[in-house]
Amino acid sequence: MARNKHPEKTVNLILDVAFRLFMEKGYEHTSIQDIIDHLDGLSKGAIYHHFKSKEDILVAVTDRITADSNQLLAQIRDRTDLSGKEKLKTIFKASICRPVQNDIFTVAPDFHNNPKLLFSLLHDTIEEAAPNYIFPIIQQGVSDGSIETEYPEQLAELIILVANVWMNPMIFDSSVEESYRKFMVFDQMLQGFGLNLIDNELLERLQELTSIYQKNK
Repeated sequence: MARNKHPEKTVNLILDVAFRLFMEKGYEHTSIQDIIDHLDGLSKGAIYHHFKSKEDILVAVTDRITADSNQLLAQIRDRTDLSGKEKLKTIFKASICRPVQNDIFTVAPDFHNNPKLLFSLLHDTIEEAAPNYIFPIIQQGVSDGSIETEYPEQLAELIILVANVWMNPMIFDSSVEESYRKFMVFDQMLQGFGLNLIDNELLERLQELTSIYQKNK
């Protein structure tokens, strides 16, 4: 196949193939050559025209998944039928129960060897998710009386950092038991703010995702 004349289509093709291979083989076991071999004739130059490395491809794949996640967060943030506290609980449940999370935990990249990916996660957490989605919800909760805090901005950062980073088994290589203990501490922390957001469904889902990660790493 000749090189696609439309760059966006070429990029999407590369990302589609890369994501499928990451799913099948795992990120660490997928090479640039593996991706090239599944691109129907696109050359190595076509890949390097758009991406400098396999790590850049992974970041782009992750960004695509993150964009879908942020759309979900925005929909919940903008609902008018829920209190701030109810929105937080809805976001936790909707985020962790999304089927795409199985894909993310199956890919299971090694964050220790991928600093760019780790930085991308931290940047999205602090610069995007916390101020644009969690903070407005906590502000609403303070206004409607369902959340009590004098520091809504910092609480938003704390909650999302703990949820996305500290509790992420892909970063700390946590076992199912370790994830369970972290989840219990997270629940105790939230309870201290009067936020009873955690239930058995969420706990079981976290253990399921951790098991998927441990199986495929």
